[in-house]
Amino acid sequence: MLSLRLARGAHPLVLVRRLLVAAAAAGVGFLLLCTLGHAVAHPKEAEGSVVRLLWCVVPLAAVVQFAVAVARTDPAIRLREGLDAVGLGPVALSLLAAVSTALSCGVGSCAALLIYLELRGNLHLTSLSGSATKLLDGGEPLPWAAVLTLLSLLPVLAAAACAVMLRPGEQAPEGPGPDDASPAVKAPEAKRTYSGLPWGVAVIATGLALESYASNGSAPPAEALLNLPGRADGASPGLVGGWLLACLGFCLAGPGLTHWCGVLLSVGRPGPVRLLAGRILQDAAPRLGRPLGVLCAVASGALVAVELYGAAWEPSGARPFGPLTGLGAALVMACVTATALTAALDTRQSRADTAATLLRLGIPASLLRSAAAVRTCALVAVMAPLTWVVGELAAMPLTR
Repeated sequence: MLSLRLARGAHPLVLVRRLLVAAAAAGVGFLLLCTLGHAVAHPKEAEGSVVRLLWCVVPLAAVVQFAVAVARTDPAIRLREGLDAVGLGPVALSLLAAVSTALSCGVGSCAALLIYLELRGNLHLTSLSGSATKLLDGGEPLPWAAVLTLLSLLPVLAAAACAVMLRPGEQAPEGPGPDDASPAVKAPEAKRTYSGLPWGVAVIATGLALESYASNGSAPPAEALLNLPGRADGASPGLVGGWLLACLGFCLAGPGLTHWCGVLLSVGRPGPVRLLAGRILQDAAPRLGRPLGVLCAVASGALVAVELYGAAWEPSGARPFGPLTGLGAALVMACVTATALTAALDTRQSRADTAATLLRLGIPASLLRSAAAVRTCALVAVMAPLTWVVGELAAMPLTR
């Protein structure tokens, strides 16, 4: 009830974020229901149904990450003076964020069920009823126990992720305090920021090496190949596993890359703009680096998809994949992009007091805008070439 009351009095931007989480949850729920419908209509293709369900893990993880990012920026979970007196301490606030996230995802799952049943022709509420009966295998009844299990998967996972990521001791501070400039306080945070960069580089190299080894070895039997959307031939588990390892390495290296972008901006004799941009990037690396790493990993995957299906997208070629695969890809790209933008907005809000102090001291607002532009250009200049190189190297074994 408290979560609903907070939602009623929330800022419109907060409500928009929650609606976006509900819409993303509806997309994942729709994909899961489509996978269940295919499994029920084709009981002899159990292996293919399992592969379809495994591919749904990618958009599911993207939506969970987006839901956690939105919960982290929710003003309702910010620590306020006097809340401990009414029993709303850090633990209770993290649980409140988990409940709010579960409600948003639950609303999206219910909407997915209604849309799915309407397109199958089970409800007859609109003129679109039964318009996708063949695509969604509407001639077979659904096992409702499996339907409820799949639809409850996302709310449970998102709520658990919020409870873990926002637990006391894991939340980022609201803003710099009077003692935050102490080197004894900042040194451990900086070490945690870039300590994952060597591991990320090692995992990327391991994934690319695994892909190269799997492509140069003997071809596995046909029953051991993993089906790729829109392709008659499959890929060996080594190729897919190497590509996933490369994506995981990008996620691990994201905070370190963001931190070192700030370090490079601050080297030498930087002016006020470069110095401010570099220090802000170093400070924002824990929050901003991981979403940027995930975005770069998904972008490299998009480059791999362009290499695999580029010929099929020509006017004379057939469609490379169906609408459900396109929905899943669009959902993943939209969620990781929205997560990165939400993290960037969160870091900006955390610096609101510092920016206000600088303006009161007479710093022109144009200097702050210039620092923001320099930060953006530095991140693009570092992340874009790395994304292209990793994507091209990962696509080479898959296109042989």
